[in-house]
Amino acid sequence: MRPLAILFDWDNTLIDSWAAIEDAQNYTLAYFGLKPWTSEQVRERVRGSMRDTFPEMFGQRWREAGEVFYARFTEHHLETLRPVSGAEEMLATLQKDGVYLAVVSNKKGDYLRAEAARLGWGHYFAALVGAFDAAKDKPATDPVELALAGSGIASGPRVWFAGDTDIDLECACNAGCVPVLVRATAPGPDEFSHHPPAVYVADCISLLKVVRNL
Repeated sequence: MRPLAILFDWDNTLIDSWAAIEDAQNYTLAYFGLKPWTSEQVRERVRGSMRDTFPEMFGQRWREAGEVFYARFTEHHLETLRPVSGAEEMLATLQKDGVYLAVVSNKKGDYLRAEAARLGWGHYFAALVGAFDAAKDKPATDPVELALAGSGIASGPRVWFAGDTDIDLECACNAGCVPVLVRATAPGPDEFSHHPPAVYVADCISLLKVVRNL
């Protein structure tokens, strides 16, 4: 069914901020005497929120590691921010069509909203929910519930969740939403066996076409 609402992941779904993320991640790893990650490893591993992943990586010093990461990230994330091709055209058209739009990201909420403001995209979204904004971060359902709060739209099959990673698909399934995979590379055999996408598209314009054709 045509969605009443679409919840979007942020990084690598609507915007490209990998340069700043990779720089801050490797700066933090080096600060703690750990081996840096390759670009491929950064894109593969940076999925969960900081409060879910840093304790395993840095132990009891995970909060200190978070401070190091964000201090470095703050220096560069706005200047390297780039929209994904077709993202703004898609958002503008969906908004015009009356689709409720929101973001559910594992990027810290303050940074998420600063990036949306920098792009002039704040008016597209009814909610911009980042890490630490809800009681738990995705793949928990808390941020989905927060993103839909006050909309009159219940989490379910009329709500799509679009993202590029397994955590996005898992979050969609946990919330009873339609899981949508948006990335250039098609899913491999059994890649998402636990939480398979109901819809796969290669880019934002393809997603827009799917929605408008329903």
